[in-house]
Amino acid sequence: MPDIAPTPTDPDYACAERRVARQLGFLRHLALYLAVNAGLVLLNLLDRQDHWWSLGPLLGWGIGVLFHALSVFARFPAGIRQAMIARELRRR
Repeated sequence: MPDIAPTPTDPDYACAERRVARQLGFLRHLALYLAVNAGLVLLNLLDRQDHWWSLGPLLGWGIGVLFHALSVFARFPAGIRQAMIARELRRR
């Protein structure tokens, strides 16, 4: 039995395409974070001050990268969305 390739009109294909786009967006964000903060740490080291000013952007932006990763890669157990919708409907 031959495998049938999914078409761009297939709902599963569209869902997979969205997931891949989100993952690639995160990887671009991570690469930019690493490149910029490596430069900031290098500048901080060359500055020869006792104050590590590069930790502020490193930690602040790192929190953003962490939440971006969670939004892209975190998976809730199957059915949790339906359970949450049902709970909200019961509240009314």
